[in-house]
Amino acid sequence: MEEYSVGQLFKTRKAALELTLLAGESGLEKILESREVQRPSMALMGWLKGFAEERIQVIGKTEIAYLQSLPRAKLREIIEIIMSFKIPCVILSKSIVPSPIFLEFADHNSIPLFSSKLATVDLINKLSAWLDIAFAPKVNIHGTMMDVYGVGMLYTGKSGIGKSECALDLVERGHRLIVDDVVEICKHGDNVLIASGSQLLGHHMEIRGVGIVDIERLFGVRAVRMQKRVELEVRLVMWGELPEYERLGIETEKTTILGVELPVVTIPVSPGKNLTAVSEVVAMNHMLKIYGENPAHAFVERLNEEIRRKALVQEYLNEDIE
Repeated sequence: MEEYSVGQLFKTRKAALELTLLAGESGLEKILESREVQRPSMALMGWLKGFAEERIQVIGKTEIAYLQSLPRAKLREIIEIIMSFKIPCVILSKSIVPSPIFLEFADHNSIPLFSSKLATVDLINKLSAWLDIAFAPKVNIHGTMMDVYGVGMLYTGKSGIGKSECALDLVERGHRLIVDDVVEICKHGDNVLIASGSQLLGHHMEIRGVGIVDIERLFGVRAVRMQKRVELEVRLVMWGELPEYERLGIETEKTTILGVELPVVTIPVSPGKNLTAVSEVVAMNHMLKIYGENPAHAFVERLNEEIRRKALVQEYLNEDIE
């Protein structure tokens, strides 16, 4: 997991969260250790048991109203106790103007103190969404990621097998490239994998014999996407290296990436094989399964029914002695 500091949070989300740094600038290098956000209501009232000091603390109008009702000595005591913890940062919502005591202890303990114009609920929702992405498990996989008829297809296989060439042909047919060569996969929630590329690599692709090409510049923005959910893996294998493969498609092969199970379609590659047409069929067949229809299972059921009917007819004819 990539580490993020409070300073990076401020730099990248300053506009979205409408943040203003009020004090504690020397603590911007602190590393964020939790994806959770906390409102320290109980802690401000003196109940510190179980106080999650590793979380970003968000203080809203209710907490400030309580603090403003306290005598100055008591207010100073509570703020001093709270700011003595190793808090990564504190954010005040609704452009709340804090007490000078807050600024004093923020600077003294190097705890960045921010003010946001957002309402408390909006601030927490947006901040939590960013933290979920920042703390999400990630892995890099050698392959090519395509959007084919709206289906996110991750192409894998040994180097030189034809992943990039297949992707190029799909782009020419109107499908969209997410990334080639190094696919960064990020886990969102419990079972969603999102694939994207690095900013440095962009939508460049290496075509052997041609070199590096820029798909976005060659085919336009409609030929690329920034990210896409990974829905299945298309594994390319040389024909001679595949001892056996699924003929009917009854059994679905599975793979696991970051703990999420994905269906796998293994395609034997041979000279002259139209991988592009096969890829489109794989995408459409996957969507049929999503809608609850399985052509392979339906075919086997029809076949078994036909065999059963012929057996009944034959049994009847065998007993007919006319």
